[in-house]
Amino acid sequence: MDRPDDRLTADFYDYEALLADDERKILLGAREFMTTEIKPLVNEYWAKGEFPHELIAKFRGAGLTALPYEGYGEHPAAVSNLLTGMLAMEMTRTDASVATFFGVHNGLAMYSIHSGGSPEQRDRWLPAMAAMDKIGAFAMTEPLGGSDVAGGMRTTARREGDAWVLNGAKRWIGNATFADYVVVWARDLDDDQVKGFVVEKGTPGFAAEKIEGKIAFRIVENAEITLTDVRVPEADRLQRVNSFRDVAEILRATRGGVAWQALGLMIGAYELALAHAGQREQFGRPIAGFQLVQDLLVKSLGNITASWGMLVQLARLQDAGVFRDEHSSLAKAFVTSRMREVVAWSREIFGGNGIVLDHGVARFFADAEAIYSFEGTREMNTLIVGKAITGQSAFV
Repeated sequence: MDRPDDRLTADFYDYEALLADDERKILLGAREFMTTEIKPLVNEYWAKGEFPHELIAKFRGAGLTALPYEGYGEHPAAVSNLLTGMLAMEMTRTDASVATFFGVHNGLAMYSIHSGGSPEQRDRWLPAMAAMDKIGAFAMTEPLGGSDVAGGMRTTARREGDAWVLNGAKRWIGNATFADYVVVWARDLDDDQVKGFVVEKGTPGFAAEKIEGKIAFRIVENAEITLTDVRVPEADRLQRVNSFRDVAEILRATRGGVAWQALGLMIGAYELALAHAGQREQFGRPIAGFQLVQDLLVKSLGNITASWGMLVQLARLQDAGVFRDEHSSLAKAFVTSRMREVVAWSREIFGGNGIVLDHGVARFFADAEAIYSFEGTREMNTLIVGKAITGQSAFV
């Protein structure tokens, strides 16, 4: 396969060549879109801590929504998990906040409906979401529950005739301040099982307040949600979700997507550091010629290359249908840890300029902390893998 001049400098082992020609064309289209339409916006809005709502219209024309969902997007067939992962990587390479906005909508919210909804529910909600005429959010984490939310969910659902009444609170819910559809997870008081509900914007009793003062993902509008006697029709309960086991099927796939985001963030920071090292002069020559700087760059490239290889195989396992929880957990724990190293080394190469937003790397450095924490902490994902390889549960 011929490679154009726009291959990434970080793709040292030529992983993009594993994509089929038509899929690589989609990836390159995403790369151009993120570079020309999104990159000019991000520093300004990251500094303000605001979401640029005009980018929704930009995404509508990019042809990137609903690619994993056959029959609901512009493409006749669903694409491979390898392309889906590389698209998450590509978006995060430009900006983690924008990638997260898109991932929450196109991944968590749409996948919840696609995986957990009935055929009628899919046809009712997904076309408008695929066109980005309606935006989705995913409400799982709670103010007092993160890693233990599977067994300790406090948001409740009570059946009353043909409706459900939801009460509780959610926190860190991306897109929730402006989403049209929010997938809310709640514990059924009758059978103590977790169920999913699509709550539409404007439903009485539903309130979303933007979380202020964040040092990461500042473009993402995370919200604290309160649900006070929110009535949802039975027709808006996801019909194929009857326990947390069904929810885990959704999280398994999205956790792998976060690992791809971590790879993209590594690449974005590394590219900035590599370019800066070639331009910044000290002692009469570019710092790229200094041994200690080359050491940081090579270690960064090693982390990128190793992580990329792991994620390629993860995508193959998904495509083969033999993908398990411990596979995505190992990827999330390992790749986000390597990401933390790379963003720190990249910032170090910039010296004092590394803490200034104008140079870009400070944004990557800060956003890495959010990716490191969400979709299961390193510790929780480690315990999932530990149980798989030893047969012993260390959860308490």
